[in-house]
Parts: sequence; structure tokens; C-alpha cells
Amino acid sequence: MMRAAVHLPDGGRGPGRHTVVDLDVLELRAAELVLPEATIRDERGGDLFGDGSLVFDHAQGGGPLVSPELDRQARAFGVVNAAYHTQRALRFVAAVLGRPLPHLVVRIGMHDQPRRWGGGHYRLPGQGAQSDPEAVSPTGEVHLGGGAGFVSTHHTQRYFHAPAHNPAIVSHEVGHHLCRHTADFRLNRLRPPQQQTNKKTALDEGTADVLTAVLLGTPDIYGWHRQAVPEGEQRRRKLDRRWTMAHFQGGRDRDPHTDGTVWASACWTARQRVTEAGFDPGRFDSLLLRGLELAGRDGGKGLAEEALRERRHFSRLVAAMVQVDQHLGPVVLGAMAEHGIHLGISNSDLSRAARAGQDRLVDA
Repeated sequence: MMRAAVHLPDGGRGPGRHTVVDLDVLELRAAELVLPEATIRDERGGDLFGDGSLVFDHAQGGGPLVSPELDRQARAFGVVNAAYHTQRALRFVAAVLGRPLPHLVVRIGMHDQPRRWGGGHYRLPGQGAQSDPEAVSPTGEVHLGGGAGFVSTHHTQRYFHAPAHNPAIVSHEVGHHLCRHTADFRLNRLRPPQQQTNKKTALDEGTADVLTAVLLGTPDIYGWHRQAVPEGEQRRRKLDRRWTMAHFQGGRDRDPHTDGTVWASACWTARQRVTEAGFDPGRFDSLLLRGLELAGRDGGKGLAEEALRERRHFSRLVAAMVQVDQHLGPVVLGAMAEHGIHLGISNSDLSRAARAGQDRLVDA
């Protein structure tokens, strides 16, 4: 174990408390940390850990407006912070599933040319939509940009938004690793290792948001870097808003992050209902993660479009979840129904039914 400075979630609209924690590290390299579960590397190189310490100032995110030394501090802090939240998420998942996920590679400072990038994504080697020639690990990689733009915190009017400093972004991308190696919504396990697809479904995006909310302890998971987005807009992705299937659009041109908010919101409501019924919320977390694993055991019908379409259906995952914990089934099904999600019905039919119900209410 090594002492490491990181951002811990504190429920506020900022990156969290700057706190020293313990981090399980196998190997310390110039710009890379090797953990039992993951390897976290700053692709911009340089000697970030020459003194052997993992305690750094976050330096307000560093960036282009600070001195080279402060930027080095911020970059080093980003590697450590990303390592901590990756390890925390992967250990949480392993404890619930009773097995570890495959080793994950997290690469920081990616895709910053020709312009800076302040986002993150999960990538597998492959072709077609969202293919990424820089992704090489067949078990999955998280790519984080070097940072772009500024956001405010409680303590300063300007913090350079480096994704590695943001626990929400790191946790969300680990959530995609969970989905790939459990439910496998795009059946990548049936594809050649170097010809997988990176196209995400609403279930994939929504589940990653739910995991993030559980780990951060707040439904307003992006309340720091999206605080300028009104809470009533779907793109804020605030889970405790009542997003229903009436807000679901579907289709190839729809952003799965936005549609995924419907699923994430329904899961958050279900977790609340489980708690209100007198159960530990961790029981819902187990139901969700083990449901993902159960849903992934279905071999499907090959890579036919029909098989892939079925794996996108919210109702299919709900059925697997209630099968895992039948005692909680009525509570979860009731919560899902509040969002217009019912068993045995496709997303498009659920959406049409929810909109028709709203129209009837308006006419009345």
C-alpha cells in the first residue's frame, strides 16, 4: 500500500475533497501506475513519479495557463486519482460478482490533437462506428483526454477540467468495462478480438451512470462539470429526475447517453424503493450487477440484428434482475413501472405506450 492524494466525493458541486488515502500499487514507473486490477498511464510521458511519492497537489487541474511544474503536479495527481477511482470501482464490482473483471488499461492524454479534449470513453480494438485505431487491448481500455475548458468549484472560480481529476468520468468509463464483461450488450465476445464494436446502447450508458451514482453516493453525478446545464434537462443526466419511457427516443441518430438516462433514472428509483422497503441499498446493487451477468450468459442467436436488438431492451435486463432476487422482484418491478418499463415489451413499444398515456392525460 502507498499513501496517495486523491479527490473523494463529498456531495458538493466540485471534484471532491483533496484527501490522502491508501492505494494498492504493484509497480511505480515514470508516468505509469500498475495496480492488481488495472494499469494507469499518462501517454504524454515525462517523469511524474521520480521521487517515489503519490501525494501531489491537484494544482487546480493544471493546463495551459500554469507553470510547467504545476502542470506536472496536476498530471501526476490525475494518474493517481484515476488509479484510485478505477481500483475502487473494480473492487466494488469484484466483491459483488465474486470474481474480478479482466485487467483494464487507462490511458490519459489521449486524442488531444488537433484540439484539446476534456472527455473520456471506453474503447475496444475494432472497426466500424466509433472505431479507434489507438485502442489495442482486446479486454478494453479507458481513454481520457488531457483536459479542456474550465469549470468552477466551491473554492475557486477556475479549475482546468482534466478528466482524470473527475471521479464521475473515471467511474462511468469503468462502468462500460463492467457491461462489456457481463451483459455484453453488443456481443463482442462472439467477434474476433481485434474486430469488436465500440457502439454503445442506452442500457450500456445508463448502467455506467448508475454505477457512478452508487460509487459517488449522489444522483447528480455530473453536477460538477455540467453544473451550468439546468437540472431539468436530460443532458444533465441527473438520476433523481423522473425520466420515463416518454422521454426515450431510440434510433440510430439518438445519443445513447440521453436515452440511457431513462434507464439510470428507473434504476435509481428502484434503489430508493428497495431502501424504503427496509432493505440495504447494497441489495439492489447486487441485484443489478448479478442481473447484468445473468443477462450475459444468454448466448443469443449469433450477431444477427434481431439478437442485438433484443439485448438493447430494458425489459430483458429487468427480467434477469428479478430472477436474481425474486424477493425484491415486486419492489423493483413497481419502481420500473413508475418509469414506463414493463416486462416483455420492446423499448419502442414502451416508448409509444408512455407517450400515448401522456397524451391521454393532456386530453383529459
